[in-house]
Amino acid sequence: MKKQVLALLCFCVAGFTVAQENENIEQLDSVTVITKVPLAKKNSGKVIAKITAETLENSKGKSVAQLVNEVSGIEINGSRSNDGQNLGYYVRGGRNRQVVIMVDGVQLNDPSQIANDYDLRLIPTSSIESIEIIKGASSVMYGSGASTAVISITTKKASEKPIAATFTSTLGTNSPAEEDNIARAIEEFTNFVSVNGTLNKFFYNASFSNRFVDGLSAIAAPEGEERFDEDVFNRWNGRINLGYKISKRIKISQFFSFDRFEADYDDFGYIDAANRSISKQLKRGGHFEWKYNKGTFVFNDSQTWIEREFESSFPTKYDSKSHTLDAYLNHNFTKKISVLLGVNFNSSSFNSFTIPFGENDFVEAVNEDTAKFNYVDPYINLVYISDFGLNINAGARMNIHSVYDSHLVYNINPSYVFDFGKNTLKVLGSYSTAYITPSLFQLYDPLYGNEALQPEENTTIEGGLAFSSEDNFSISALYFTRNEENFVDFVTVDPDLFVFQYQNISDTFDASGVEVEISKKFGKKVNITANYTNTQADERFTMRIPEHKANASIGYQINSKSFVGVNYQYNSEREDSFFNPETFESEAITLDSYGLLDISASTKILKSLTLFASVNNLLNEEYEELYRYQTRGRNIRGGFTLEF
Repeated sequence: MKKQVLALLCFCVAGFTVAQENENIEQLDSVTVITKVPLAKKNSGKVIAKITAETLENSKGKSVAQLVNEVSGIEINGSRSNDGQNLGYYVRGGRNRQVVIMVDGVQLNDPSQIANDYDLRLIPTSSIESIEIIKGASSVMYGSGASTAVISITTKKASEKPIAATFTSTLGTNSPAEEDNIARAIEEFTNFVSVNGTLNKFFYNASFSNRFVDGLSAIAAPEGEERFDEDVFNRWNGRINLGYKISKRIKISQFFSFDRFEADYDDFGYIDAANRSISKQLKRGGHFEWKYNKGTFVFNDSQTWIEREFESSFPTKYDSKSHTLDAYLNHNFTKKISVLLGVNFNSSSFNSFTIPFGENDFVEAVNEDTAKFNYVDPYINLVYISDFGLNINAGARMNIHSVYDSHLVYNINPSYVFDFGKNTLKVLGSYSTAYITPSLFQLYDPLYGNEALQPEENTTIEGGLAFSSEDNFSISALYFTRNEENFVDFVTVDPDLFVFQYQNISDTFDASGVEVEISKKFGKKVNITANYTNTQADERFTMRIPEHKANASIGYQINSKSFVGVNYQYNSEREDSFFNPETFESEAITLDSYGLLDISASTKILKSLTLFASVNNLLNEEYEELYRYQTRGRNIRGGFTLEF
């Protein structure tokens, strides 16, 4: 603990840090943080990156995972592979269960998933207005699981016109690097349509999207062997949001949505197979917002029903339910002091079904009467903004869990801003705790579950500086160190009988690193950004996490209608492991480093028509994200957007 506190003090005094921003992020001194506490980024002591509407507009065709993967400190493993590939959210040495995903202010989760995480493959990029990423432990504001990051997605709002419509269509190739044939057939089709508007006090937004991708096999065939069959990904989404502005200060809305995808996949023994996973989701939710003279009251709720099925030699089915409520009041006592009071509720359950060996019908393996839990979390957060540069953000949350004892998490997040004319230098530091309860799958799965599991506990310390100049230049470097106890891992109980189980690891787990970012704008036309991440994790948990990762981009606004962008990403060597079907043991392997170069362009040829195109992996680099799994080579993509 003394070493951690010393590190915090050292970096608060002598670090370098940044406010982000690559092309994805707005300038440090001009952004208002759109979290539960509206706050100018200058006055925020958290590391927050925002993928703006402009970036989304210039990145058509990219998935949500691909966009988030360009932010420093984050590795979304699987985002460069076959569209149906499972995604790994590796942030600051963490795993999926330590990242919270929110859409329109509501935390989403899937109780039947191993990590209780929400699947980013379900979300179409075209429906999104912006993405905000809060790095570091944020359990006080966002609950259990928010120990490494919060990915907060805001969907597009209704037009102020009585009726407006948007239609976007994208076509592209989808081939691996070993097939250097850029003229091959079109195998990626993405379409999105939205009709929305405002009629007096009533507003509405209805959208539908479909993405169909072929061309890649999940598993790469061994060198010299015939190519494996292509594995198809097919996704459908529909959403309608209806709202009413009761007054200038009060509005209410309700949404209903469905999401579905089908993804082919191969056998875990690196054998071509006709397996398929099917995920279906129904969701409804509501939003109430009341703005009064000194603050805002917000009430969000969401109910989700999810069904997942795996068609393979080991067929399984899951269905889960989740209900989340979050109500909070943000009150400004003075211009300097505001307090947020809130309460968060979640109820989750799931059923699972398998076909026993030698039988043909599904049999229930886990019942929701057993596999369920709920929690109620009251929380409080205080913000103090002085008139001499000092800012303090501090809070606490009590997790009252139906399975575990109550547990308190807290954070203290001071920052200090020095103004030099129109230049600013911000010193920041934070000490935050988090509390991650095991998922229902980890507790109750009949094969691997363990009801004796204890929650993980997490402590994160950050420190650094952020400098922003009047000539649109910013530079930063942030140091973080993270400590975990009771880490839940999948371990071998009996190697002779191939018995595995989720268990707590008694040893502590540490991760630390540095995030460096640089941004420079030259007038209104050229924007150059770069970021670098160094992650030092415990040797036991470095799988698929690059020690060194860098992103760089150059954006050129040719004129008011045309844009060209170039992006480069580098990932250093990573450790991976694989199950050897010949020895029936897990073996370690090192994956080579790689770099990817992308180029994109867009132009508005009519008031309502925009054309766009991109070439991904321009140099046709061959690489692996996961051992033996296929990745995308050089591919082209093009399309158009019509707006009325």
